Amino acid sequence: METKSGLKLSALQLNSITGNKQANIEKVNNLITQNLASDTDVLILPEVWTVGWACDEFPKSAEIANDQSPVLRFLSAIAKKYNTYILGGSFIRRDTDGRCYNSSPVIDRSGNLIALYDKNHLYSYCGCKEGNFITPGENGVIVNIAGIKTGITICYDIRFPEIFRAYRKLGAQLLVNMAAWGLEKPVPWEVLAKARAIENQAYMVALTQCGPIDVKNYNIGHSRIIDYLGNTISEIKGQKEGFMTAVISFEELEKYRNECTILEDVKNNYEVIIK
Repeated sequence: METKSGLKLSALQLNSITGNKQANIEKVNNLITQNLASDTDVLILPEVWTVGWACDEFPKSAEIANDQSPVLRFLSAIAKKYNTYILGGSFIRRDTDGRCYNSSPVIDRSGNLIALYDKNHLYSYCGCKEGNFITPGENGVIVNIAGIKTGITICYDIRFPEIFRAYRKLGAQLLVNMAAWGLEKPVPWEVLAKARAIENQAYMVALTQCGPIDVKNYNIGHSRIIDYLGNTISEIKGQKEGFMTAVISFEELEKYRNECTILEDVKNNYEVIIK
């Protein structure tokens, strides 16, 4: 089994072209070809980079997750070409019953699909209607990335600490949230990402799209890689497209966890008395 004490992470912040899957594949390919750091162990993409945050476009772009899927074939080729794992943001996946999911594919260095995570919590507020088109996932997913246990979430999942704590209890060292986060919510984007890292003593990648969604709405940008103390160790401020990269040492993380055993202080039950 492949194991490493550290990983070189590269995460791509971009502005997807709404409703044009092929144009987005070409755009991502160009950005990777021109800018991907050498010896990258893990390449991470944002939520719905294939189609943009346009809920009514989701069913039109849906694919079955098989060897005929244009998105999976593209990601597989990139993984093999650059010898990297890929946390593929998300694409709209259709199952054999016709239901659609907002799904994150994980590809290994050989181009094999090794996991799919279906977004558990669907954002259907403030004019967004994701739940009208998408079926929620039923479970979390931890995937082994070069020996590092990695917990996967998508966008709105970040507001639910329960799934992150479940990952931590199962030994997750790296937490990833791939998003298309709105510009009007900067405080939750920063604070929740740092909180998930601190409370779970884990590295956290908070990656989102940037730029316009439509004439009225923008993605927030400002993606971050955060350490287990809540410090930002790499970021892309504002609306710039491009990569953020960090080499993460998990030996330091495990040393800190052994010195500060906060999980041992978590009670099995928190009974509340109302007076």
